[in-house]
Amino acid sequence: MSTSTTTLPVLVIGAGPIGLAAAAQLTARGLEPLVLESGASAGSAVREWAHVRLFSTWAEVVDPAAEKLLAPTGWVKPDGATYPTGGDWAGRYLEPLADALGDRVRFGATVTGVSRTGRDRVVDADREEQPFTVHVTYADGTEERLLARAVIDASGTWSTPGPLGGDGLPALGERAAADRISYRVPDLQNPAVRARYAGKRTAIVGSGASAFTALASLAELAKQEPGTHAVWVLRRGISGSTFGGGESDQLPARGALGLAAKAAVDNGYATAVTGFRTYEIVHQDGQLVLAGDDGRRLDPVDEVIGLTGFRPDLSFVDELRLALDERLQAPVELAPLIDPNVHSCGTVYPHGVKELSHPEQDVYLAGMKSYGRAPTFLAMTGYEQVRSIAAALAGDQDAAERVELTLPETGVCGGAGLFDEATPQEGQADAGCCGTPALVQLGAPAAGGC
Repeated sequence: MSTSTTTLPVLVIGAGPIGLAAAAQLTARGLEPLVLESGASAGSAVREWAHVRLFSTWAEVVDPAAEKLLAPTGWVKPDGATYPTGGDWAGRYLEPLADALGDRVRFGATVTGVSRTGRDRVVDADREEQPFTVHVTYADGTEERLLARAVIDASGTWSTPGPLGGDGLPALGERAAADRISYRVPDLQNPAVRARYAGKRTAIVGSGASAFTALASLAELAKQEPGTHAVWVLRRGISGSTFGGGESDQLPARGALGLAAKAAVDNGYATAVTGFRTYEIVHQDGQLVLAGDDGRRLDPVDEVIGLTGFRPDLSFVDELRLALDERLQAPVELAPLIDPNVHSCGTVYPHGVKELSHPEQDVYLAGMKSYGRAPTFLAMTGYEQVRSIAAALAGDQDAAERVELTLPETGVCGGAGLFDEATPQEGQADAGCCGTPALVQLGAPAAGGC
């Protein structure tokens, strides 16, 4: 890379927890970051699940470099033993961090394309000598082309939830029924959302912690609103591990969530339908009918909640030479370490720039996006990723290759806890807290956990 190129900023896509941590790590290394966030504020995606409480304590969701950057501003770190909601995380940490970064963060800036200046993905000549060119569309419709020495894509996967179709494609009729389908855990404290599900039959499609959370919350609603019932649609059967570890789970909050979902079924507030892969959604007398590829048709429902995981949006990085696993759409060196067909959350270990590199030099997918379709991403792992990337970009290869994070044997890979339970106040002990640290999955709530 030419000397003139190295004077350009490192462009970071996304002002979520990992994107802002990347900016803090780069700043600590004397490199100039520029963070582009499509939303109107820091942690825009996190704010969309503001009602959900994390499994992680504050001590585990604050990046060390970010904390150092915040210290001179008078920021007071919340009690490390307490559990934030998504709203707490965004308002009390991500927003102050973005403020501390100042003009290095731009909001309402959507990245529409990334390439090399004057080089599409086919051209080899002098490719690595050219800066990255980044096309941006702002909220007012104006466009701009920015140049960068490196690109860290920490845009996450929140904007691209998985469809209802069992083959990975939208079910027939899914788009036509969009006004009756949600892909988020409902906030039943919101009167409008509560009215949407109260007294209704709702199909919940998915088998991860998000589905557990939705089942448990609708079961509580059913106790207060007669006629409320959930139909839990699983693509697989129910086994001993379907509801997690229960009382033996090393993470009590996660175990309690699985037990609450099981209770919803056992107590008749939800009906489980197993081995069902949706291929069509049909309108029938003002309701929706889910049809399976095995010929079964479920009884009509009023609403559908799809919680089948997330996938990365790779459209705006298509001109870059990325080496992605054909199944997970994660970097090829990382994919074998996180493949949910092989690994549980406890067997995924910290990794860095080596596993995140691509044939296109100095471009990295980080955070949830680096995991592609795998559901096992941990927040602390993301912080380690961007620490390693920043060290590599600063020329400190030893630090880049050194692992500076020790994870507990069991991590959280399914997202969030029950949001209708009281969050422990700062200074108070949590009855569900034990000696094993609980890590948060970014982009929570997400389906398909371990």
